[in-house]
Amino acid sequence: MKIECVLCPTDLSADSDEALRYAIALSRAYNAELILLHCDVFSDGVAIPDAHDKAVQAIRAALEKHSGSADLIGLDWRSLVVNCDDTGEAIAREAAKYGVDLIVMRSRRRPHRAALLGSTAESVSRTAPCPVLVMHTDERDWVTDSDTRIELKRVLVAYDFSDYSELALNCALSFAQEYQSELHLLHVLPPFTLNESEISWYPLGREGTYHKAAHRLQKAVAPEAHLWCDIKHAVSEGQPYREILNYAEKNDIDLICLGAHGAGFGMRALFGSNVDRVLRQAPCPVLVTRPLKPGSALLAKAEMRLAYATPSG
Repeated sequence: MKIECVLCPTDLSADSDEALRYAIALSRAYNAELILLHCDVFSDGVAIPDAHDKAVQAIRAALEKHSGSADLIGLDWRSLVVNCDDTGEAIAREAAKYGVDLIVMRSRRRPHRAALLGSTAESVSRTAPCPVLVMHTDERDWVTDSDTRIELKRVLVAYDFSDYSELALNCALSFAQEYQSELHLLHVLPPFTLNESEISWYPLGREGTYHKAAHRLQKAVAPEAHLWCDIKHAVSEGQPYREILNYAEKNDIDLICLGAHGAGFGMRALFGSNVDRVLRQAPCPVLVTRPLKPGSALLAKAEMRLAYATPSG
């Protein structure tokens, strides 16, 4: 996975510092430039005096606080403060403008009613021109506080055999190889697909839906990957988001990788029931991959609007 530029949005609160730790760690690990972005939202259409200078000072203070024992030595970073009326749009726009390879940001866990309105992280995950790493404060951590070192032990890929989940798999393989992590591949069959009372790896006289999926899942990763990575496969049945969350919880997963859309994970279905719920409830950070290039954010935004405007039938 090529990471030459990392963008970390911050609202200058203590909560957003959680994402900053990850952004610093990944920037150091990949020798990438780090852009710290603050979106100064207009108040009644009027910019607040001195807000820009205060934001720059606050960004530097947060960076110094969370840079670990190495301080800012060798860290290529810059602050960026922009005025806007929509934070999600501004983040996607600046990511495209600067050719960002990875966005690292925090999302708040909110009550169900509030969550129905969506969040900035979910909006960015829909429109960003690059992968988006989303985390919360109360979840499994894999970046050390003292020296911002990455300790990534188990990575989960929700794999539906689409090109989009293939992007998620490629990112997961890259992380697994870099940090010698276990790689878990999970495929979720639709509810009521299976007739067997128990899931078994052994066919009952013939190869059923489960076994076909299991065999395809085993072939998803090149044989040579097994030389440097411990790979585990699982097939389950049910609601994708629920199976993903259950698997992550039971197996102490450190990072969940999801494709932005594909078979069973379409834009409308994805952000209506699957990925958004994983983003809100995951016990660990979530990486959402997108098949976009810089400059494509507006196209993604138009696609999203069309998906929501079109009746589902």
